[in-house]
Amino acid sequence: MQDIFNEKDKFFMNEALYEAKLAKAIDEVPIGAVVVFEDKIVGRGHNFTYKGKSALNHAEIYALRQAGEKIGDFRLEECTIYTTLEPCIMCAGAIMHSRIKRLVVGQTDPKRGCFSTNFINQDSPHLNVPEISYGLMAEESLEILQSFFKKLREKNKTAKSKS
Repeated sequence: MQDIFNEKDKFFMNEALYEAKLAKAIDEVPIGAVVVFEDKIVGRGHNFTYKGKSALNHAEIYALRQAGEKIGDFRLEECTIYTTLEPCIMCAGAIMHSRIKRLVVGQTDPKRGCFSTNFINQDSPHLNVPEISYGLMAEESLEILQSFFKKLREKNKTAKSKS
């Protein structure tokens, strides 16, 4: 099988993984995203839902907001977003409204992901669905999520046994 990803893709997904690690370090669900324009990162984000007390504080939302501010327009038509986990319905909507050209996903999310499931009709002429590539550094993206939730389960189990 031919590798559809190039070295630049791998570099930028590593940056998204770095963002995911920042989230994990503060006990947030470790998801990271970066927006790239003309081979430069113009937006970064990682989850901050628990500490920020808002369901809106997803990695992709932060990265899109920052990119829009840097570029000076919400339309990110020539940008690529790299995210460690397939976007949820909220983030998918924001990506489509931003008119992102390309989406690169580390790990698919069969439970909550929107692009690889039936949530979004990718052939709809009314939606701005980006070109999507799946599976870049999927193992690394999955491992950081699994290790986070394993640690969380152990912490919760310990807390229950003490009470």
